Amino acid sequence: MTHPYFEKSAHPRVFAHRGLITAAGEESGIWENTAAAFAAAHAAGAEYIETDCRVTASGDVVLFHDATLTRLLGDDRRVDQVSTRELAAIFADHGGLLTVADAIDAFPRTRFNIDVKTPDAAAPLGAILAGHTHRVLVTSFTDSHRRATVASVLRAGADLPPATSGSSRTIAAVRARSALRLPVASALRGIDALQIPERHGPLRVLTPSFLRAAHRHGTEVHVWTVNDVDEMLRLLASGVDGIVTDRADLAIAALSR
Repeated sequence: MTHPYFEKSAHPRVFAHRGLITAAGEESGIWENTAAAFAAAHAAGAEYIETDCRVTASGDVVLFHDATLTRLLGDDRRVDQVSTRELAAIFADHGGLLTVADAIDAFPRTRFNIDVKTPDAAAPLGAILAGHTHRVLVTSFTDSHRRATVASVLRAGADLPPATSGSSRTIAAVRARSALRLPVASALRGIDALQIPERHGPLRVLTPSFLRAAHRHGTEVHVWTVNDVDEMLRLLASGVDGIVTDRADLAIAALSR
């Protein structure tokens, strides 16, 4: 049965990767995973936003991809060593810090694809997401993070688990078993989507057999991170269900033609 996360929305899916930074936003110093980047994605017509979460020293679950501040600031502190107040001050001139709760409230019609980067996010996410599972997909490269988050959401009283995307281990199992024409049902139990790169080094992850195996079990396949319109259209023509892109504006415009 299709999860409500995918119902009554455009297909193929366009996932705005960490929001959208337009040319004007880039000139203004807007960062990814910020209120301004999400607002730009929403303004461009994105129904889905892909994002990442970590926990600050204050215990808040914030939208932040990296483990440290190094890439953005040259500051080697980990996110969990910085208070939410200090992080908000740092982000103030770069688009505005969002907690997961802020994003859920500020963008009530947006469907979120949340990558849980750290195990300590699972417990607090339960209460935050419990009332919104119809528009949330939980994913992680690590199975335990994803499972712990889903369990936390259900303990918090959700009537429905969030949609989920398979971990690296799940993807590898489906890739190997589909290539050998072996059953993949056990690997895809409880999995609504597989979000993959087209290739991982020399290995082609997206293959016709991978796609067929996923679709036989009602599991969507989304490819990341694709920013060239011709590449987007080629992948969508091959049968994938969605594209994760930094250029949601270009993808939405291309699909509307």
